[in-house]
Parts: sequence; structure tokens; C-alpha cells
Amino acid sequence: MFINAVLFSDVMERGTSDKNILDEFAVQFATVVERHCEYIIVSGFVAISSGRMRATEDIDMILPKLSFEKFHELHRDLIKYGFVCMQSDDPKEIYDSYLTCNTNVRYTWKNRPIPEMEVKFAKDEVDDYQFKTKEKIPLTGLDLWFSSINMNIAFKEGCLKSDKDLEDARHLRIVYREKVDEQEIKRIKDMLLRVRR
Repeated sequence: MFINAVLFSDVMERGTSDKNILDEFAVQFATVVERHCEYIIVSGFVAISSGRMRATEDIDMILPKLSFEKFHELHRDLIKYGFVCMQSDDPKEIYDSYLTCNTNVRYTWKNRPIPEMEVKFAKDEVDDYQFKTKEKIPLTGLDLWFSSINMNIAFKEGCLKSDKDLEDARHLRIVYREKVDEQEIKRIKDMLLRVRR
């Protein structure tokens, strides 16, 4: 795993020296990204980093829509710090053929196929709301921006609905029962129905 001394000191300040490989990957990737733009981590990694025991090899991250110039700078920095894009080495192709077409791209460490960061641009008011309500979740022990607990529950129960996602939602409801806001969850589910039918 390649990481230079400056970035490594950033990671150590975030307290990841005792974290697992998925946690370290997420923090290292986010450390590079936040030098260029906002981000939010969504979906399964929220539950996993909150103690849910299940396997995953990927983490989902949403970025705001960036100009090509801004994305090119970010992509160049990710390459500099030892990440590669699985779809292409060409930032123009990544941007034009994937990200601006609402298609995810996957980054990994160079010479290591897993874990993966699945990256996409925000595409609608649901994603805009996720940025507006993003939060850091102290229980995870990770200095990362996550979509809110209520958003994750609503998305998993109201949109995804697989057994794995429903188990993730149940886990979040138990672990974060003091944060669960049923009215907020209903508002988000209604938004999902309206925007993402």
C-alpha cells in the first residue's frame, strides 16, 4: 500500500492506527477527496462501521457534481496517493463516460483489487438532501462524513429492500435508537418515492 508521509500523518491524526483495512482505506481515500470537495459515505459501510457484522469489499461515496477541471485535479491527487480507477486511467473518459452519465466508478489501491471505493456524483434532490444532513458519527470511531442515520434507514427500508439492507436498517435502528426520527424517515421515504420511482 502506497501512502506518502504527509498523507500518512493526516491518517494517523484521524486515529485509524487500530482500525481494520476497510476503515483505513475509507479514511485514506476521504483524506484525499476532502482536499478538493465535500463527500458523503452512504449505504452498507454506515452499518458496518457501526458494528454490524457482515462482509463487504466496497464503500459507496457521493461527490457533488464537479467541473471536469475540479475532477481532474481530484483524480490526479488520488493517483498521486496510490489509488487507481478500475474503469479507466483517462480522467476525461471517467468524467464523460461514467460520472456525468450517473454511472459509478470504482477506485482501489494500486495493485490491490479490494477494497473498492464506489464513487458517483450527486444526481437529484435526494443526494442534495444527503449532503445537507450529513453527519460525523462518533460511535464509528472514524472521522468521516456519513449520510444521516435516518437517511440510511429510509433508503434501505424504502428503496433497496433486500434482506441485507433490511438487516442493516434494523441494526441502525437498534444502535442509534436515540437518533431515529420516524417523521424524518417518512419524509425521506416520501421523497424517494417521488424522485426515484
